[in-house]
Amino acid sequence: MADRRDEEMQIARIEQELTPGMGRRAFLGTAAAVAAASSLVAKPAFAGPTPKNLAASPPAGFSPFSAPGTVVKVTKKDCLQANQLYPKADAAKEMLTRALTELTGKPDLVTAIQQFVHKDDIVCVKVNGIAKQNMGTNKELVIPFLEGLIAAGVPAGNITVLEQYGDFLAGTRINASNVPAGVKVSLHNNGNATMDFRLIPGTGTSTKFTKFLTEATCAINFALIKDHSICGYTGQLKNMTHGCSINPHDFHVHHASPQIAQMYAQDVIKSRVRLNIADGFKVMADGGPLWKRPEMVKPHEAVYASTDPVAMDTIGWEVVEKLRAELNLKTLTEAGREPAYIKAAADLGLGIGDRSKISLKEVAI
Repeated sequence: MADRRDEEMQIARIEQELTPGMGRRAFLGTAAAVAAASSLVAKPAFAGPTPKNLAASPPAGFSPFSAPGTVVKVTKKDCLQANQLYPKADAAKEMLTRALTELTGKPDLVTAIQQFVHKDDIVCVKVNGIAKQNMGTNKELVIPFLEGLIAAGVPAGNITVLEQYGDFLAGTRINASNVPAGVKVSLHNNGNATMDFRLIPGTGTSTKFTKFLTEATCAINFALIKDHSICGYTGQLKNMTHGCSINPHDFHVHHASPQIAQMYAQDVIKSRVRLNIADGFKVMADGGPLWKRPEMVKPHEAVYASTDPVAMDTIGWEVVEKLRAELNLKTLTEAGREPAYIKAAADLGLGIGDRSKISLKEVAI
């Protein structure tokens, strides 16, 4: 059986089982085939009573900062190490600080973090290392944030850095020995869920979200800016949906639209994510989300911050399309994998998807 950690192999395996001898492209060639796949792949609906409300509430008296439709982009020339793989630690911290202070209007990193997280919160920090050490959420960006959380009054024991699998986590280079003392580093391995199964509307499929998310009161979303061979583009939204559920491979049919939008709309996710940070030190234009075409990954030297995952993914998609044009690639729409889930998420009220209504504040330092 194919490695369940390889998303493209997962869905290819499912498709092959459904249609022996038929290639993936042929299988997805007609709308009827896609509809058939959706019904066949779906897990039991677990029909029953209305799902238990699992929304999280901020600590009493605390209102997290929110700026719908606003995205801050901070760039710094020559911020990458000589190997061009990882950012310089001082530069990453400086860029993170500037992104959050520009977003909040506060004077320093700790005060800016306090606009999103209360000292009594239980915090889940979701990272992304699916492309392994070639392009994962960089520890140089995440660790200063963890230090800032603690300086803001959050006990280290109330902070968990979360990833799906051990090799994904290794891609971020974050581990128990380099995070601040007391911070937990956890894997869910498509399990560790305590909630009941719930049907995700519009998908015919049920799932559970990992306990590391459901037991938190707040989530911070560290994602990437990358091409995805199934979904077209993936960033903030999918990092939380497929990155925190027990059966992400069941939510890829039809380019994962509306699956990503409907999963993010669940109270488990939308009530917890308070801040989205995009690691844009590099951008993947094609061959994603794995490390298949290194020539399609280019330095971008940027950090983005937003409270709006839809606006951030809209901007991220734009960045990928610009790089694809520079590399003489078809647009994602022309390639047959437009990330339509971003508009679906906007239609569900999860953020601003209309580019003309998104404010992108660009700062060079």
